Amino acid sequence: MRYLELKIPPVALFLIALVMVNRLAQACRFADVTLPYKYGVFAVCFVLSGVIGIAGVVQFRRAKTTVNPTKPHEASTVVDSGIFHYSRNPMYLALLLLLLGFAYWHQNGVSLLVVGLFVIYMNRFQIQPEERVLTRLFGRAYTDYKARVRRWI
Repeated sequence: MRYLELKIPPVALFLIALVMVNRLAQACRFADVTLPYKYGVFAVCFVLSGVIGIAGVVQFRRAKTTVNPTKPHEASTVVDSGIFHYSRNPMYLALLLLLLGFAYWHQNGVSLLVVGLFVIYMNRFQIQPEERVLTRLFGRAYTDYKARVRRWI
């Protein structure tokens, strides 16, 4: 299934997952659950998503490297400062937090499963292929970075 690697831009995948969360919450009422702090969790996820996502883009711009996730071979440097000191994929983490907050707000178990599928897909078809390319491009500098910083958080 390598043909799916780096093909669907993460933002497009996020939007597909967002629609799925919404539709499944409506279609699968049998899976409704009552979770605490519905609005609070959504608000925290929303704010954190914005802060983390913007911080990642800012660091990439400062380093003058590509933010295009479908073309990791165009990267010009390993960015390991700022938010990248804590997460190798802060922009993906931001999308995940927003999706999680939205699914949590829906209070539906099936919708929450979409969040897990998003992580699985991103790991297999986006992040792992990116990491292979970046390892080829930057060698030891990138493998050392991978050893120091977690993939998500």
